[in-house]
Amino acid sequence: MINQKSKVRVLVVDDSAMFRRAVISGLSLKDNIEIVGEAADAFEARDKIMELKPDVLVMDVVMPKMDGLTFLKQLMDQYPVPCVMISGSADEKNAIAAGAADFISKPKSPADQKMFNTLLGTKVILAAGKKGKLPKPAAKTAETAKVDGVSPIVSPAMAAKVGRVMPNIPTKDDIAGLAQRCREGYIVALGASTGGTDALECVIKSFPDTMPPVIVVQHMPPVFTRLYSERMDKCCTVHVKEAEDGDRLTQGVCLIGAGGLQMELKKDHRGYYVHLYEGEKVSGHCPSVDVMFTSVAEVAGNKAIGAIMTGMGADGAKGLLKMHKKGAYTIGQDKESCIVYGMPMEAYKLGACSEQQPLNNIGKTLCRRLTDGWN
Repeated sequence: MINQKSKVRVLVVDDSAMFRRAVISGLSLKDNIEIVGEAADAFEARDKIMELKPDVLVMDVVMPKMDGLTFLKQLMDQYPVPCVMISGSADEKNAIAAGAADFISKPKSPADQKMFNTLLGTKVILAAGKKGKLPKPAAKTAETAKVDGVSPIVSPAMAAKVGRVMPNIPTKDDIAGLAQRCREGYIVALGASTGGTDALECVIKSFPDTMPPVIVVQHMPPVFTRLYSERMDKCCTVHVKEAEDGDRLTQGVCLIGAGGLQMELKKDHRGYYVHLYEGEKVSGHCPSVDVMFTSVAEVAGNKAIGAIMTGMGADGAKGLLKMHKKGAYTIGQDKESCIVYGMPMEAYKLGACSEQQPLNNIGKTLCRRLTDGWN
């Protein structure tokens, strides 16, 4: 038996649950391979990659939302990881061009499955040997390197934890004053990173349609923020969309900052709107939670309430402190419920948090504080 530490850690990505299980079953027979996770699409895979840090991806070419080749091209620019692509058609040339370490055709019949499993296992082991030979991402600034340097090792059990969290639903008393707060010009600001997609879903799902406008930065590359917004809009009561420059923030609307663009809150005689622009990374990120929180502090002052949630690094901590000093009410996600207790920890250390709350209680707390007031 090969030592546990020498096993190749694999993430399997395929939209077919049946084929995914067949691949996992076949690879699990190998003593030197460990399946650390699975995903049904590129969007889900992106979060699993950042949380589980697999040695090798095994990924289908044809998938909903975003095909495997498009996803792999974006991934190799930001987080190079060896990938064995699987396809039912002759996509080998395109797969290698997109950055795949290897390619394998899907079995044409159940009789071919055993040979497929053997060949795939071999290709996975060989791909793992290419890990240090992949193209490196763009050079990092000292600030970015510092953020990445605190990246922890996250266990599969911990990574799965957020997905099981159910929010404490606000009561009628909790939401009784939301419409009035909206008329008075209050706004909600949320920031998150690693583990944040599930965490934000837990929070935003608890918001009623009377919620004051919500502005969000979640660290994601371009395209993913649009896919995420579309998914969120289907499962939330409030209207969720990827922000575009000039979008208005009104009651029951949640805008999520677009990947690759900085986002600031602005205000004119008609009310709140957002300004999106191409800019340098701030605190290692674009969009940056610090940029968004800072603009909220300057524009909304004590009529803002914000929460900083799970994520590595310190982006958002200084911005949340500025909000706090301007009279905003600020919440930090507690250590126990975070996938990565980085950003909330840095905010707490600066004294930027009015209180800390577990993930399942953040949405309810935001509603209650808005209704009851804090000024």
